[in-house]
Amino acid sequence: MRFRHPDGSTVHLAYCTNVHPAETLDGVLAQLRDHCEPVRRRLGRDRLGIGLWLAKDAAHALVTDPSALRGLRTELDRRGLEVVTLNGFPYEGFGAEEVKYRVYRPDWADPERLDHTTALARVLAGLLPDDVTEGTVSTLPLAWRTAYEEGRAEKAHTALVTLAERLDALDELTGRSIRVGLEPEPGCVVETTEDALAPLTAIGHPRIGICVDTCHLATSFEDPHTALDALTAARVPVVKSQLSAALHAEHPHLPEVRAALAAFDEPRFLHQTRTSTAAGLRGTDDLGEALHADALPDAGPWRSHFHVPLHAAPAAPLTSTLPVLKAALTRLVGGPHPLTRHLEVETYTWQALPPELRPRGRAQLADGIAAELTLARDLLTDLGLKELP
Repeated sequence: MRFRHPDGSTVHLAYCTNVHPAETLDGVLAQLRDHCEPVRRRLGRDRLGIGLWLAKDAAHALVTDPSALRGLRTELDRRGLEVVTLNGFPYEGFGAEEVKYRVYRPDWADPERLDHTTALARVLAGLLPDDVTEGTVSTLPLAWRTAYEEGRAEKAHTALVTLAERLDALDELTGRSIRVGLEPEPGCVVETTEDALAPLTAIGHPRIGICVDTCHLATSFEDPHTALDALTAARVPVVKSQLSAALHAEHPHLPEVRAALAAFDEPRFLHQTRTSTAAGLRGTDDLGEALHADALPDAGPWRSHFHVPLHAAPAAPLTSTLPVLKAALTRLVGGPHPLTRHLEVETYTWQALPPELRPRGRAQLADGIAAELTLARDLLTDLGLKELP
């Protein structure tokens, strides 16, 4: 979906396909048929933007076989779909029964991460619509914090500098400008936007910036305006933003709130949980840990890294951090010029919701994704953007 900003530029809105498990190119093609096109039809649009997640095997197939890349581009066109952004964070196995810490490997100290991200950039250059010259890729925020020491930090820095050089060369070769954004996430080396400032200014290249995920922003209790002002002051580009909402518990000391939270403690994904105290941010790596006795102070609200559907906040006594998303979006695209032109709804946890909240079949899932995109569209038009055909 495309929108015209009051300054005349085009803002793209997509939804991320990492909600649909697929490790191979055949699986990606099936996603387009079974999920993406039905969502587009529900929205009554001739064109729908999707943020493709390409696992390593799918990316390898596309980057090594020009005919396969042309075939994917043809299939996108045929189904009324377009791609300007990729989710390059998960490497493989995102549809596994247990993902947890595995999603952080390989990290930026491992050669596989550089190779994979380079492949994604090359693929995206070939998938961009004819009238679009800029693409974006979101990626792991360096590494999970416990797997990082000085030697690995140096390797990660070198890899990102090399990536920037490769992106420059790709632009010269294709005329397509691809930018990559580190996506701060709780528990990682770059947990917050503030954590991103030092490594990104050290690289100092306009093609390497930040991807602001509004669920992660909220989970770490960051104020959107403060965070985005700091990025602007440091000249760190906001490459893209993922529109998502975290799980919020206002009174975690109450037994009924604990019980409600326990329903979201599931075995597939990591749900880092945080609370803001006078002594600073406190947290656990997973929601289950937080629910154990005294693992986390409960005098103030808790937020958990659980991407809940944008249009359907959990039932009381829980809620979502949708207000943080709205505040961030106002700062991102509500000013005289957008801070980013690539927005991506990323609720990958539909099948990890408590059983009674999960969609039953493809049709209900498509309904839910369409409802999320409708909410995002309404937020954009309320900010003065005009939806384009």
